[in-house]
Amino acid sequence: MLSHPTEMACYVTAKNPDGTTSGAVQWRPLSELPPGDILIRVRYSSLNYKDALSATGHPGITRHYPHVPGIDAAGLVLASNSPRFRVGDEVVVTGYELGATRWGGYSQFIRVPADWPLPLPVGLSLRESMIFGTAGFTAAQSVAALLAHGVLPAKGDVVVTGASGGVGSVAVAILARLGYRACAVSGKPAAADLLARLGAHEILPRDAVLDSSTRPLLSGRWAGAVDTVGGQTLATILRSLQLNGCATACGMVGGAELPLTVFPFILRAASLIGIDSAWRSAEERQSIWNHLAGDWKPDGLELLAREIELADLNHWIAEILAGRVVGRIVIRLPD
Repeated sequence: MLSHPTEMACYVTAKNPDGTTSGAVQWRPLSELPPGDILIRVRYSSLNYKDALSATGHPGITRHYPHVPGIDAAGLVLASNSPRFRVGDEVVVTGYELGATRWGGYSQFIRVPADWPLPLPVGLSLRESMIFGTAGFTAAQSVAALLAHGVLPAKGDVVVTGASGGVGSVAVAILARLGYRACAVSGKPAAADLLARLGAHEILPRDAVLDSSTRPLLSGRWAGAVDTVGGQTLATILRSLQLNGCATACGMVGGAELPLTVFPFILRAASLIGIDSAWRSAEERQSIWNHLAGDWKPDGLELLAREIELADLNHWIAEILAGRVVGRIVIRLPD
């Protein structure tokens, strides 16, 4: 029987008098949770780059403090006003406004609208769902987009940039699981062993996909791409796509500008697909999560996971912002 406590342990970020932001684990009353239909006892969350931006006061993510970050949560339904869910159901919540404008998953409890949670798919544990989290969901969306555009394993190599990060590492693992030759691009030599164990066909340094020349087209090298970097790297990849190639884009750590001409699109019929993980429909989300729990689930999923507690968050937020995190950070909420 699930109990109904009145307080919750959570990681709260607040604005300091000098304008900086700091975070710490606090006990807060459940009455501070926003209104919603479903009360969830969170067992696991995860650390994404977006969470780190929210926790450090990025105005494009979170504008109102104090705030509880965490765009991912997995746990048990504690109370429900919806016929879709019963007390004790295992659920996963990612995206929407969770952890951005609404208090998020770095808390023992969350309260959300009824259309946000999804039933935990058969084949995944709560912990495994947070090894994936938004990063894995984004990677799977990218793979789905390649498949929808006819980029099949027989078409040729698929390049994955930022391959040691959350999205990139999961993308490499899924692509390898589906029989693709995934070429992993990473600036972290120490990540090479992990990427090889995840099934990377080839591991390349960053400069292998970076061409700052003004040539409108480069030799056709890639059948597809999962890009997490943006900027000049994405521009180089688009100029390097084969005929009818497709690239997905979900990040801009390398810059928001895209310096290229229209030639890849009109001479090679290249496609560029943007990936948004926050506002997918419930049907789209369920389809992706079913794949992650089934035919796309990598054998080496646990290789990606480092488990931490709320008290460890400040260290790992700094690490992910500095680009020193490899794989996925899973957060275990206190009992």
